[in-house]
Order: sequence, then C-alpha cells, then structure tokens
Amino acid sequence: MNASLSAKIVKEIRVDIDKCTGCRACEMACSAFHAIPRYSSVNPSKARIRVVSDELNDEYVPIRAGDYTPSECNGRHIYTIAGKQYSECSFCGASCPSRDYFVEPDSGLPLKCDMCECVPPLEEPMCVQVCGTDALTYVEREVERDAKRQPTRGEMEEGIESLVKKYGMQAVMKTLAQMSKGAKS
Repeated sequence: MNASLSAKIVKEIRVDIDKCTGCRACEMACSAFHAIPRYSSVNPSKARIRVVSDELNDEYVPIRAGDYTPSECNGRHIYTIAGKQYSECSFCGASCPSRDYFVEPDSGLPLKCDMCECVPPLEEPMCVQVCGTDALTYVEREVERDAKRQPTRGEMEEGIESLVKKYGMQAVMKTLAQMSKGAKS
C-alpha cells in the first residue's frame, strides 16, 4: 500500500432498485426523524431521500440527498431504462439552482443525508429500518483515501452562503446578532 494512502471503513446505504416498491416509507421516516422536535411531523418535502417513480412501468428509484452545488451541472444526458427516457437530473442527489429537490422548503437551505446521525447513534438510518423490502440496506466497505486530501467545505458555510444570497449579508448578520443575544439570556 502506498504511504500516502490509508484505508478507512465507511458505512453507506446501498439501493437495490429491483426491490423498491415505491411505498415511500423511507421518505416518511426520514422527514419524521429530522423534524423539530424529532418525530413531531411528517413532511416528505423535508426528507433527505426521495423516490423517483414511474408508476405506469412500476419502476422506483430511491435517491439520497448529496452535496450542495452552487451552480447547475453542464450534463444534460438522457438515459433510457426499460424503454423509458430519464434526464440526468432524475437520479442526481445534489441540491442545485435548477430544481427544488433536496432544498428545505421553509428556509431554502440545501438538505444532505446525514445517515441519521444522533446521540446515541442509531444502528441503521431510519430509511433502512423502515424499508420492508430490503431495497435499502446499510453496508460497510473499505475505501482507500489520500491522507493529504484537504477537508471539503462544511455544510454550515454552505448554509450561511445560501442565506446571504437569499436575504443579503446585512439581514443575516442582524439575525445572527439577535440570536446571539437570545442565547446569552
């Protein structure tokens, strides 16, 4: 093994589209888990997983929210699956300016799957727990990574940048100042 590479065990959600029935239980469980307070509401538009469906052909594809991208991609490829055409956007997990998938409807902030991180940690993300057909499974795999790789930009910075673009720097700074005063009392 190269000295600049190191092995890491990652857990990921594996999707078997042949097993997905389109029940959308994963969307419901995800939105309930991420509600504030937890489990207080169910709103699929706040879910970090969406089921892209073609009910006429009985085809369903669960897509998880990925990284935020500040611009649209330049790929506009068309894929044909079982005789039906899909745009590349259909299966993209990114939050981007060209569509409202994986954007929090109340704040406009991008959503990203966090594998239901919490304390204490869950054994499996909620979407996997409620999937009755095993279309979603939680698996471990070993990956090699470059030890010199710099960390990517954090979600907090991306969220603040999104708010600044939407409301302006002055409004965001004013709100943060008000919030910090409220936190001190």
